[in-house]
Amino acid sequence: MTNTNGRRRVVVTGQGVVTPVGTDVPQFWSALKKGTCGIGEIKGFSTEDLYITIAGEVADFNPRDRLTSKQLLLADRYSQFAGCAAQEAVRQSGLEVPLEGDKSYRAASIIGSGIGGLTTLELSYRALFKENKRATHPLTLLKSIGSSAAAHVSIEYGIKGPCFGVVSACSTATHSVGLVYRMIREGLIDLGLGGAAEASLAWGSTRAWQAMRVLSPDGLWPFSKNRNGTVLAEGGGVLLLEELEHAKERGAPILAELIGYGMTADAADMVNPSIDGASTAMQMALDDAGISASDIDYLNAHGTATAVNDINETRAIKRVFGKSANDVSISSTKSMHGHCLGGGGSIEATAAIMALNDNFVPPTIGLSEPDPECDLDYTPNAGKKRDVSYSMSNSFAFGGLNAVLVFGPDPT
Repeated sequence: MTNTNGRRRVVVTGQGVVTPVGTDVPQFWSALKKGTCGIGEIKGFSTEDLYITIAGEVADFNPRDRLTSKQLLLADRYSQFAGCAAQEAVRQSGLEVPLEGDKSYRAASIIGSGIGGLTTLELSYRALFKENKRATHPLTLLKSIGSSAAAHVSIEYGIKGPCFGVVSACSTATHSVGLVYRMIREGLIDLGLGGAAEASLAWGSTRAWQAMRVLSPDGLWPFSKNRNGTVLAEGGGVLLLEELEHAKERGAPILAELIGYGMTADAADMVNPSIDGASTAMQMALDDAGISASDIDYLNAHGTATAVNDINETRAIKRVFGKSANDVSISSTKSMHGHCLGGGGSIEATAAIMALNDNFVPPTIGLSEPDPECDLDYTPNAGKKRDVSYSMSNSFAFGGLNAVLVFGPDPT
């Protein structure tokens, strides 16, 4: 079965997440439906000399409880997040692994990170320059590089086709999923794992983010009049995508169809987002999907709770959706799990898929008084039941890097 233009159709047959509000998809979705906040006082490192002392941490994460691979157990935390998410996605899909023969070359592992093993590097620099040690851990280089997660996953599941990490700041995961989608659609592969993970919560990185004056010391309240910045978080998400006939042939569960992908660059400013870039990416995703904006029932917004981003995203949505902007249900789940940076897009795509499967729109919490310029239906404080046939997920990153996904129902 193909679209009328002859393209191969791509479906989601597995998904996995590790987040501050749940370390698997059922926990994560249950927390979002309840409006659970995973942001709190930092416990994982000293906040001495920091005025930002909150983050979205993945509490009590023990990779030994989830992973058996010796190589992954020695990896950076970001790779371990990716490994756990990939494992959940593969198990849900029922895929027989490790892949063998020609099948191994018809699969991809495209798993990125906005910054890679930053915690490993920070600990290494501390050892060298503060503790005056003569050398770092022998695996420091392998743990820190941004393609480590993709390589670990390919080794784990026998994936010998395209394997690399994408780096595009907060759009990393969405770009990764989009690339797997395009590879399958165009016949290069039959299935692939796409997503990203981030584990950059550390003293030095928080100092760097503090210097930009974009972090809130209080909380993450997207589209709210009293928002005062975003909140760093860690975590990751991975989707298993598959060509439709391939999935049907092996009796795989089909969670949704990925029908549209759009990507643009603002080519304007490293920090301030552009309405043109964001709106064009959304329109491109809709055009790719072959649907109109009025068909979208739920939109998972980028919604970082920074002053400029939330207003510009609102304006971009209005430009693309026109009169139907008032009919679409929107939320920023970052209000609950925090800003997972490069890993955020696949986590939020999972929320968009779950909204479609459960016919439920998760809330934007902390939205007691909306910004007058953010006047759309941002589902304040409590989620709601709604028929969701099509959903959209937005990712708009520093550097003006925009990526958008559109999901539709099980086509079978």
